[in-house]
Amino acid sequence: MLLVRAIVRPDKVSAVMEEVAAAGFPAVTKMDVFGRGKQKGITVGEVHYDEIPKEMLMYFVNDEDKDDLVKIIIRTAKTGEGNYGDGRIFVSPVESAYTVSNGKEGL
Repeated sequence: MLLVRAIVRPDKVSAVMEEVAAAGFPAVTKMDVFGRGKQKGITVGEVHYDEIPKEMLMYFVNDEDKDDLVKIIIRTAKTGEGNYGDGRIFVSPVESAYTVSNGKEGL
């Protein structure tokens, strides 16, 4: 089991969630996040923005589904030919997961 965390532009969140759900991954956790990438923020005129608003989408998937999910997120979240700030995807192993209502282990 894996945790796929995708940090994407706020204007791309709805499209990503729709495409991912249509591909069979309807369960998602979404949160507002702020941060910066390698470029250390952006400067517009004389104003420097150190923390850029983004959205983080979290999906728990079986190992064999990771590549499909990642490809969908990249295709949907990418702007044009790709720009700084389009986002980042992190994949981490998950030791176990439990459903609170019935105590069952697994997805």
